[in-house]
Amino acid sequence: MAILLENDEVRRCLEEVPGWAVLGKGIAKVFAFESYLEGIEFAKRCGEIAEEMNHHPDLLIRWKKVRVSIVTHSAGGLTGLDFQYAGRVDAL
Repeated sequence: MAILLENDEVRRCLEEVPGWAVLGKGIAKVFAFESYLEGIEFAKRCGEIAEEMNHHPDLLIRWKKVRVSIVTHSAGGLTGLDFQYAGRVDAL
């Protein structure tokens, strides 16, 4: 089981993934696109990363925007795995 991060560790990890913010027990970021279909393609790629990592986010697709939210449910909050996922999504 993944180890739950302490608040100071969460703050430090947030510095590594600009634009992500704590939302409830997890972290989230909104990505904006030039078109709706670009957002759909981005969401598909987020899903591919999730499958590779076996760590699955919530994806909210709106017109030209996608909100990615991630939390380690089994740990009851944020773990290093969430920030690894966020970094990989940012690299897209």
